[in-house]
Amino acid sequence: MSEPIAHPARKAALGFIFVTALMDVLSLGLMIPVLPSLVKQMAGGQTDMAAQWTAAFGMVWGTMQFFCSPILGMMSDRFGRRPVILISIFGLGIDYIFMALAPTLWWLFVGRIIHGATAASFSAAGAYIADVTPEKGRAKAFGLIGAAWSVGFIAGPALGGLLGKIDLHLPFWVAAGMALLNWLYGLLVLPESLPPEKRIARFDWKKANPVGSLKLLGSHPDLPRLGVVSFLMQLAHNAYPSVFVLYTGYRYGWDTAQIGLLMMLSGILGVIVQALLIGPIVDRLKERGAVIVGLVCFVVSFAVFAFAPNGWIFASGLAVSAFAALIQPGLMGMMTKRVGPSEQGQLQGANSAIMGLTAIIGPALYGLSLAFAVRHEQTLHLPGLPLVIAGLLALGGLMVILNTRRARPAAVAEPGLDPAR
Repeated sequence: MSEPIAHPARKAALGFIFVTALMDVLSLGLMIPVLPSLVKQMAGGQTDMAAQWTAAFGMVWGTMQFFCSPILGMMSDRFGRRPVILISIFGLGIDYIFMALAPTLWWLFVGRIIHGATAASFSAAGAYIADVTPEKGRAKAFGLIGAAWSVGFIAGPALGGLLGKIDLHLPFWVAAGMALLNWLYGLLVLPESLPPEKRIARFDWKKANPVGSLKLLGSHPDLPRLGVVSFLMQLAHNAYPSVFVLYTGYRYGWDTAQIGLLMMLSGILGVIVQALLIGPIVDRLKERGAVIVGLVCFVVSFAVFAFAPNGWIFASGLAVSAFAALIQPGLMGMMTKRVGPSEQGQLQGANSAIMGLTAIIGPALYGLSLAFAVRHEQTLHLPGLPLVIAGLLALGGLMVILNTRRARPAAVAEPGLDPAR
C-alpha cells in the first residue's frame, strides 16, 4: 500500500479521485439507457411489467447499498480508503461481465445484488475527499467530483444508447472494460489518504450497520436535519434511474439513442454548473444558500418534466434541473464540518446508507406509480405521476433546510488530530 499523501500532494490526490470517479461513472452511464430496455425485452415488451421488474432491481440494489455502505465506510476508517476503493471497483468490473452474460431476468437480478454491494465504495471515495481537502474547500471539491459524474453521464449514456442499438448486451462488456481499467489505474497511482495514526483503533460491528451508522447523524448538532434533507433529495432524485427511460419512451416515443443523447445534454449542463458555478455560488451564498437554490430548481424541474406536453418542453426542463447539482456538494460541505477526521468514513457510510434506503423505496414508489398511471391512462391522464411525487419530496427537503440554522462551528478536533485536514 502506498504511503499516506502529504499536504502538497492534495491537489494531485483529488485529481486521482476525479479520474477514478469519471471512469466509474462512464461505466455506470453506459448501461443506463439499455438496462430498462433489456428488462422490457426479457419481460415480453410490456411497459407495465418492465416497470415492476425495474422496481424490483432497484430495490435489491438499494438494499445492498443500505447494508454494505456502512461496512465499507467503517472499513475505510480502520484500514484506509485505498484498499476499499480498489476492491469495490474490481468487483464492479466482474459484475458487469456477469450481467453481460445474463440470459434471463433472474440472472440480471443476481447481477444487481452484486452491483449494489460493490458500488457501495462511494462512501470511501467521499471520505477520501474529506481527507485531502480543507473544510472551506470541501463543497467545491465535492462539486468537482460531481462534475466527474456529469462528464461521465455526457459520454456514458450517449455511447450506451448507440451501442444498445447494436446489441443490448454490448454496453455491459464495455462497462466491464472501463471498470477494470479504472481498477488498474487506481492500483498503480492512487495513494492512501488516511494515515495510520488517524484511523480508528478497531472495527466495530455495532456501528458498521445501517442503524449504527445512521446513529452518527444524531450525535452531532444539525446533522439530523441535514440527514433528512439528504434523504428527501436522494429519494426525489431516484425518479430518474427508476422511470426516466420507460416514461420518456412511453410518453414521447423516444428510443435508446434519443434517450442517451438527452442524458448527454443533461450531463453537459451539469458540468457547467458543477465545474464553473458551484465555487462562486458557494462563496456568495454559502453552502446553505446553495442547497436552497438547488432544491428550488429541483422542484421546478420536476413540475416541467411531469406536465410537459411534448419532448421539446421536457428537454427545456434540463436547464433548470442542472442547478440541482448544487444540493449534494453543499450538503456534504455542511455535514463534513460537523464530524472529526476519524468519523469521515462513518459519515460517508451513513450518507451512502441513506442513498441505499432511498434506492429501496424509490424504485417501488416510482415504478409502481408509473405502472398504475399507464394502466389507468384513460381515466387518470397523468403518466407523469412519479415525477409529481418526486417534486413534492424535493419541496419537503426545501422546507427542512429553510428551518436549519445557517452555520455551525467546525467539528471539534479529536485529540492529536488536525481539524483542517
